[in-house]
Parts: sequence; structure tokens; C-alpha cells
Amino acid sequence: MAAESIKELTTFAGLLADAAGTVLRRHFRSTVAVEDKADNSPVTIADRETEQTLRDAILKRYPQHGVRGEELGHINGDAEYVWVLDPIDGTRSFITGKPLFTTLIGLLHRGEAILGVIDQPITRERWVGTGGQPTTFNGTPCRVRPRAALVDATLFTTGAVSAARPTWCTPDERVALGRLIDEVKLTQYSTDGYAFGLLASGFADLVVEAGMEPHDFCAAIPVVRGAGGVMGDWAGRPLDCGRKGPVLAAASPGLGTAAAGVLGR
Repeated sequence: MAAESIKELTTFAGLLADAAGTVLRRHFRSTVAVEDKADNSPVTIADRETEQTLRDAILKRYPQHGVRGEELGHINGDAEYVWVLDPIDGTRSFITGKPLFTTLIGLLHRGEAILGVIDQPITRERWVGTGGQPTTFNGTPCRVRPRAALVDATLFTTGAVSAARPTWCTPDERVALGRLIDEVKLTQYSTDGYAFGLLASGFADLVVEAGMEPHDFCAAIPVVRGAGGVMGDWAGRPLDCGRKGPVLAAASPGLGTAAAGVLGR
């Protein structure tokens, strides 16, 4: 893919994030009806309106592209380029008035994540990652911080136990995650996609989640890698952007290997 093409696509992804932010700021901290989906996760009109806005913009500009969204399903799933959208990653934060949710916009080229945007529209924070280029935070290059040992690390995760989301992880995964929580210096909970941005900016060292759908992690892959981090599953294998699974992001390969070792005991 030509450099001009990725530049054009990155600019367009920024416009998508701008459009999503306009919708979300209108709904944030307002009275919106909340529904429960089949997996007990919440959804609102803001989720659906934002995704529809993004989908319409993409197909108007690139009718040959595909779209895979959390709320409205798939279009042209076999296309060479497929946009992977999570309009509100962290709907629980959104409906409780916490500005910790993000809009995740990822772009796959033949199944590989080549572009990712993590956007927080209330605090106006945006991370952008493109293949082979440094990740930026609000337009300025950002970088992970060096961490050599788990004992010094800060971990972000949804949590080892989540009664509200019984399908979030298996009993074995809960035990494994508990082991890692015991190993690290500090653990922070329920930050969703915002955690990947904080890792890319050097404020966290590990993000570990189970049962993530592609819309939860595809956008984060270029962001984390472009900031010098690594991202894979709990065994360190490459992520499949077409399948659900566990995710491990780390500030360095060594830290990722150490975390995977604890998870795999």
C-alpha cells in the first residue's frame, strides 16, 4: 500500500473520530435509555447512533470497503479493507458519567490491523497508530515506558471476577489473572480501551483481558505497537482480528513474556 494511501486513510479515520465525538458529546451525561444485550452488556441509543454515523461515512467515501461494528453487524466482510468499529468501548462508564470510555476505529487490510484510533471525546484525547509509523497522542509521538520486572508493573484489567459479566472469562482464566494480579505492583480495573492508550503513553505497563471481540482490540494493535509495545494473546501468539479471544498488551517483549508465563502456569 502506497504511503499516500495510508496517509489518506489516517486522515479519514480522524474525521470519523471527530464525527463520533460530536454524537457522543450530545448524549453524554444525559438521560438515555439503557438496554441489556444477550451477554448482559448495556447498549444505548448513543452506541447505535454513533456506529450508524461512522458506517454511513465509511460507505459513502469507500463503498468498496467492509465494515464490522459491535452494534450493527457486518457489511462486505470479505473486502480487502474492513473497518472495525466500537462506537462506545466502555458503555458502563458512559452511562455512569465517567469519561473513561473510548471510540475505537480500526482498519484491517487483508485481515491485518494497519490503522487504529482510540478516541476519548470528552477529555479530547486521541491516540493514532499506523503500521510502521510512531503512534501519536493528540498529534505528538508517544512512547511506552521501560519496565523490566512484573514486580514494578502497573496492570489494567476488567477484573478477575465479574458477577455482572459471567461470560467475561472462564474459571481457569479468572484463576490465571488472579496470579498475575498478585505478581504486579499495581492493578487498575474497568478502564476498557482507554487502558491501551495509557499504555502507549507510558502510564501503564500491561493490559490483560479475556473474551475480547475483534472490535475491542483491533484498533489497539497499531497504537500499542507503534508506541514500542507488543500485543498478542495470553500465550504471546499473534491476535486474530477475525476471532474472539484473550488479549495481552505489554510495554516490552520481556514484560509480555513474563506475564504470559504467569498466566500459563
